[in-house]
Amino acid sequence: MKAHVSDKKKKKVTELVKDLQSEPIIGIIDLTSLPSAQFQKIKHKLRKDFKVVVAKKSLIKIAIEKVKDSKKGIEKLDAYLENAMPAILFTKQDAFKVAKSLSKNKSSTAAKPGQIAPKDLNVPEGPTAFAPGPIIGELGAAGIKASIENGKVIIKEESTIVKKGEEITQSQADMLAKFGIEPMEIGLNITAIYQDGNIFDSEVLSIDDAEYLNRIKLAATEALNLAVFVVYPTKETVEILLQKAEREKLSIESKLPAEETLKEEPKTEEQPVEQKTEDKVEEKSTQDSDKEPEVKDEAPKTQGKEEDQKSEEKPLETKDQSGYSEDSAKKAEQLLDQLKQDNI
Repeated sequence: MKAHVSDKKKKKVTELVKDLQSEPIIGIIDLTSLPSAQFQKIKHKLRKDFKVVVAKKSLIKIAIEKVKDSKKGIEKLDAYLENAMPAILFTKQDAFKVAKSLSKNKSSTAAKPGQIAPKDLNVPEGPTAFAPGPIIGELGAAGIKASIENGKVIIKEESTIVKKGEEITQSQADMLAKFGIEPMEIGLNITAIYQDGNIFDSEVLSIDDAEYLNRIKLAATEALNLAVFVVYPTKETVEILLQKAEREKLSIESKLPAEETLKEEPKTEEQPVEQKTEDKVEEKSTQDSDKEPEVKDEAPKTQGKEEDQKSEEKPLETKDQSGYSEDSAKKAEQLLDQLKQDNI
């Protein structure tokens, strides 16, 4: 026997399927703890840019199942329906613009017992407005270290009352209220948005513009550092690489001048000495060459003097039978030698 499905539910599914197929941006909203009057007020305020449809989880899942073949990855939205009082948001705006717009339309409120802490709820260190009394015991029961100074209660160190994801108890809600901590936000809490086959959850969508820009700057800086480290030349790194090479060159040269000077100094000093020595040798040889004619001229004079001395010391030489003396024979030999040299 088939379960009876009312026409109202069929009509609702048909409307959801039509919207899921026609709208490019689809979000899941959690209406838990949002008063009905507040929801209607926000819905009316944002009606120009967003269409919000409230439906049961089962009907939303049926509609998503019918369009999953034409909307790749949309079935992943089912996981964000489980722990929520869901509503579906349809828009043509970018997912991050949607999250930013919804965030601006939220207001803070005190926590209630049974609500889930959206983040770590901490009591800050420092003085309080409490006078000494029973509050000291209440703080101690909540795990908060306190003391009394100058007639006032002082929190010694920052303490966590409720951790993110934990359910808030009555005593914890009362303690948060005493410190004026309003951790809960009233508004449309976006849990996930589907866009172009991708799912962006609330943690990704909640990144503010300043943090997002800082992450981009950090990524660019790390990429530049990596490119310089591996010596990868690009338009952005070539100037840095050249500067780095110049610094390394100067660093290496600063460690070498002492050794190079010791090796080069003797060479620079020896060169002029060698040149002077060579010049002296050349001058000497030039002088000697200039003096050669004088030596040749003096040789016969010296020889003649020696012969005169010998002739004076010795008795007159006797002539042989042919009538020539020894002196005449030597002169004849010299004349023959001269003729031979002159090729006569």
